[in-house]
Amino acid sequence: MNQVRVGLLIAAALAVIPLSAIPLSAMAQPAGGDKPAGGDQPTGGDKPTGGDGTGDGTGGTGDGTGDGTGDTGDSDGGLADICKIDPKQCGTIDLKKAAARPLNPEMYAMQQRYILHQRRFELNPYAALTLNDQFVSHPAIGLSAAFYITNWMGVGLSGHYYFNSPSDFNFQTSRAARVGEPITEYQWNANANFIGVPAYGKFAGFGDFIFHYDFFLQGGVGATATRPIAVVDPDNRSFDFTPRITFNIGGGLRIFFNRWLALTLQIQDYILPEELENPKIDDTVGTDGKSRATDPATWVSDETSITNNVQAQIGLSFYLPPTVSYKKPK
Repeated sequence: MNQVRVGLLIAAALAVIPLSAIPLSAMAQPAGGDKPAGGDQPTGGDKPTGGDGTGDGTGGTGDGTGDGTGDTGDSDGGLADICKIDPKQCGTIDLKKAAARPLNPEMYAMQQRYILHQRRFELNPYAALTLNDQFVSHPAIGLSAAFYITNWMGVGLSGHYYFNSPSDFNFQTSRAARVGEPITEYQWNANANFIGVPAYGKFAGFGDFIFHYDFFLQGGVGATATRPIAVVDPDNRSFDFTPRITFNIGGGLRIFFNRWLALTLQIQDYILPEELENPKIDDTVGTDGKSRATDPATWVSDETSITNNVQAQIGLSFYLPPTVSYKKPK
């Protein structure tokens, strides 16, 4: 069985060899008008000596013409194709000079910024929530306004109003065991801010829709109205709101839906000195015969606490004017 297979392969190879030799012999035909290498065949223009020579001479002339046309097209680098498209330009174009001529095209490798901040106002209503106080939450609503001097720098004002919610656990523990964590509540906050925009980009979402975004940093100084919450001795103690100087620093992300509307996500740390409730009750009697527990001078701790009120803020940014214009053309 193996010998039969080997025999079939040898027969197939022998059949292919003569076929493969046919194009080789055709390529060996001389060009029209040239004398063949062997010297036996006449040239295309001479009278053939035999009947077979006539056919061979004609074939040689045809091959020479075809080869010559192909060589001309290759040497001109596509000039034949140009002649077919525009015959009037066929004899007037020097491809080498045309390829060497200087080019000065005006090309933009990147798209221009979709959002321009320069000389625009931003209005940002937002909601906020304290992140780092487990005994009392400080939800708030606020509004910030900014004017951008350049695309990367702006100044603004911000303020919010607080809604305080003390923890029931801390209150009940302090009532039962006279042990509680001193906590405070806030009434309002107002700041003057400096804003910087260090980064800008875009991403695709919801199919082919392109969202543009930027990162911003914000810092400033202002005031916060704060007071201690009476936890240790709420029967006798009550406190009034007092403004405290406040520094803030943070940053966020804006995701733009169009040229004038964006979703704003922000983390801001408001740093302020606070007075805390005195964890001890003074049971002594004063010179007036009254218990010192009712004296406001004994309600506040002698130590001042530096508080970091870290807030998460989410809101919408509206830009005015809503349209933008470029000084340079696209």
